[in-house]
Amino acid sequence: MGLRDQLTEAMKEAMKAKEAKRLSTVRLMLAAVKDRDIAARTEASREGVSDDEILQVLTKMIKQREESAATYDAGNRPELAAGEREEIGIIRAFMPRQLGEAETREAVKAVIAETGAASIKDMGKVMGALKERFAGQMDFGKAGGVVKELLSAPK
Repeated sequence: MGLRDQLTEAMKEAMKAKEAKRLSTVRLMLAAVKDRDIAARTEASREGVSDDEILQVLTKMIKQREESAATYDAGNRPELAAGEREEIGIIRAFMPRQLGEAETREAVKAVIAETGAASIKDMGKVMGALKERFAGQMDFGKAGGVVKELLSAPK
């Protein structure tokens, strides 16, 4: 079952169980996916986006909610921050397990070795390979720092 189907099933289940927060969050996720479908639509192709692209949408949604939660915390609005964090939990349930810091570092080392990256100039090549293999599993902001660190280190 694809990610789109999982989201649709989760929406139905949330409706039946009368889980308002889960239902509204899943609807937001489906709307974001539909927006991406429309943006990717061409004359030749009318089909929806792939699961990898859906994972990118969900990752972006999590990042937006993390930023909102931090803003609410700074503004002394803990009830709104808690709502954002609850949505993050619901969205994360549809994503693959996130790699830890040590696993990310090992994955970066492996990709650097495979691509033959030798300097900071090869960072784009390494990041491209990481995004291809670990979509939805890795925080690419943190991974970028690790790549930069490893490629800048004196050999």
